[in-house]
Amino acid sequence: MPELPEVETVRQGLEMYFLNSKITKVILNRNNLRFPFPSNFISELTGRRVKSVDRRAKYLLIRLEKNLTWLCHLGMTGRWTLIGDGIDSTPGKFANGAPVGTGDGPHDWVIIHLENGKKAVFSDHRRFGYMDYFKTSDEKNHTLLKDIGPEPDPSELSPQILAGRLRGKKATIKSALLNQKNVAGLGNIYVCEILFRSGISPKRLARDITGKTGITKKIELMTSAIHEVIIEAIDAGGSTLQDFRGVGGEDSIGYFSHNFAVYDRQGEECVNSKCSAKIKRITQSNRSTFYCPNCQR
Repeated sequence: MPELPEVETVRQGLEMYFLNSKITKVILNRNNLRFPFPSNFISELTGRRVKSVDRRAKYLLIRLEKNLTWLCHLGMTGRWTLIGDGIDSTPGKFANGAPVGTGDGPHDWVIIHLENGKKAVFSDHRRFGYMDYFKTSDEKNHTLLKDIGPEPDPSELSPQILAGRLRGKKATIKSALLNQKNVAGLGNIYVCEILFRSGISPKRLARDITGKTGITKKIELMTSAIHEVIIEAIDAGGSTLQDFRGVGGEDSIGYFSHNFAVYDRQGEECVNSKCSAKIKRITQSNRSTFYCPNCQR
């Protein structure tokens, strides 16, 4: 599933062509994705100008004029592809071989026409993505957004805030970091990398890392690792995922995967030159966890 850096990469790509452009036409090639499209979806979006393209955790929030926000979640295989004159775009294929992003592919479900002549195509062959709209002024009460924790950047997430979110939690630190109520946008790939950089075993309990009071060294290390990993991943355009691409199509993003220290490296030697251990894989909450048994205690 695309995580925060991948969604941020898409946000930046959409912003280039959405910003200040009016939506002139909306085409839905089915009446639902993971959930049904909300009533009046086409009429509410059509004719409105895009004021900004924001992100909250893994949600794209496209701000439209007249107090309306259009929400989009990519799900597991959702992709936005921008096409039109002047766009260097290479619509590609899903892992199942189906063409994507041309506007007439078998999984191209939403097509947005802009007054600048560009088209944005949302494709999703597993249909776990979803869309909604709401009054921008009601965002804090939206059921999908109201309980999300702080963004994982230095302006919102400090060691004090992270410790407060995790203190007393009986869950493993891996599960606690994946919980969007504790920290926004962290997913499986980046949590594995964060814990490696922090030297923390994914098996440890969150409450044991935070301590009962004060700020532990582990919390300070973990907060710094969260900031570093997320910033590096965004700068690299996210990670290469099976069905994920940026808005330009194939091979346009995904360079952070070249820097994985543990994720998907089961049986390979630890990248730490002072360590001779091999990366292990375990399953936690039905997800693969990769870690170094020697460097992560």
